This record gives sequence, structure tokens and C-alpha cells, in this order.
Amino acid sequence: MNILIIITLGLIIAFIIFRMIAINKLKSMPATPENNKIINLTEQNFYSVTKNGVSLIDFWAEWCAPCKMMTPILNSVAEEANSGIRICKLNVDSEKKLASKFSVRGIPTLILMKNGKEINRFVGVKQKDFLLKQLNLIK
Repeated sequence: MNILIIITLGLIIAFIIFRMIAINKLKSMPATPENNKIINLTEQNFYSVTKNGVSLIDFWAEWCAPCKMMTPILNSVAEEANSGIRICKLNVDSEKKLASKFSVRGIPTLILMKNGKEINRFVGVKQKDFLLKQLNLIK
């Protein structure tokens, strides 16, 4: 019985150490450069960009490791999305009012809008194929 307790505690400690190492690696991961097709949204341009057509907006923050994971995915989506679909990013730290208006509580949050109205929302890291399928359902 004592050996089982020792083995269990060892496994728990190993898991905790592994998780801490993985989290530190994600946090220190360098940012991927954004595709020039991605539009950075601010309070000044938000409504003019999103009022017509389809927009996929990534609500993100620079310190967020899962948000960093989304950048290469969004770069690919921006390359493959049908023309007329805008892929956008909104920094929740610098655009707090907009993040609050859309009740963004966790990031990354991706909001799909059509003609200025939210039609769907996805929280967490999403794969390119999933996002392209969602965008194709709109048109």
C-alpha cells in the first residue's frame, strides 16, 4: 500500500512539473507575424469594417498563449477564405469597450458577423477546417 502511495505521488509531481514546463514554453512562444489580409480592428474602424458582408473577428491578447496558437491558423484562413469575407483581430487589452460590449469573457473568442450582427461565436482554439466550414455556411 505504501508503494502505491509513493508511485501515485511521484506521478502527480511529474505531471505538475511537465505541465509547468509546457505552460512556460507556450507563454514564451514568439508571436507569428500576421498575414497582411488580416484587419486589425479598433473602436475607430470596427463598425465601418463589419457593417457590410461577413467578418470573422478574433478577440485576443498578446499575453494569451492560445491566442498565439490561433495566429497561423487565421493566416491560413485569410488566404483560403472566399473573397468578400474579412478576417479580423481585436486586441481586448487595447479595445476594452468593444470586448465588453460583446461580452468576451475568455480568449481567444472568435465572433462571426454578417452585416454588423453577430451570428455565431466560438471560444478557444479552433482549427482551420472548422473555421472555413463555418464561413462557407454563411455565404
